[in-house]
Amino acid sequence: MKNPQQELSEIKSMMERSIKFLSLSGLSGIMAGIYALLGASLIYYWVARPNLTTSNLTDAISGRISSIVWIGISVLLLSIFTAYFLSQKNSRRTSSKLWTPAGKRFLTALFLPVTLGALFCFALLHLGQFELIASSTLLFYGIGLIQASLFTLNDIRYLGFGQVVLGILAAFFPAFGLFFWAIGFGVLHILYGSIMYFKYER
Repeated sequence: MKNPQQELSEIKSMMERSIKFLSLSGLSGIMAGIYALLGASLIYYWVARPNLTTSNLTDAISGRISSIVWIGISVLLLSIFTAYFLSQKNSRRTSSKLWTPAGKRFLTALFLPVTLGALFCFALLHLGQFELIASSTLLFYGIGLIQASLFTLNDIRYLGFGQVVLGILAAFFPAFGLFFWAIGFGVLHILYGSIMYFKYER
């Protein structure tokens, strides 16, 4: 027979699962960070490194913007696919459902700001304001993470704050936008994913 403390713990766990999305995989965060670093490295060695002065860099980005966009889209799609695959695996491991009302609220809270940010970035592309794109992606993604943290583990909120801070820095120092983007989407994701994995999945 269960003691009252065990029963309270089980009730708390059931309530948490009903209102929070708990199938996020730390490994997916690590992989997303690796994809981002690879993408940033491609852009740097292909575009930024041969044109280190600001004026030449702007011209180089303008000339290869479609390729840069495709690299960004590839990083995004790889990250989404990996997150889905590993989160599904994590949900099977914990005997919980992946698509729950909490999961839907989490995705809505995350992807609404991200979608608006993508539209804003396309407007920046249309206007030729390339130097603000890295900042915008970091800021909108960070806001999405902070909102989504209400429906999942609170740890993701700190990742969101980190993205917002880096986004603001990238807005003040646009020449280092790719550097801040690589730290935010690459290094912070790897750090966050590692913490999540060792804290909840080991």
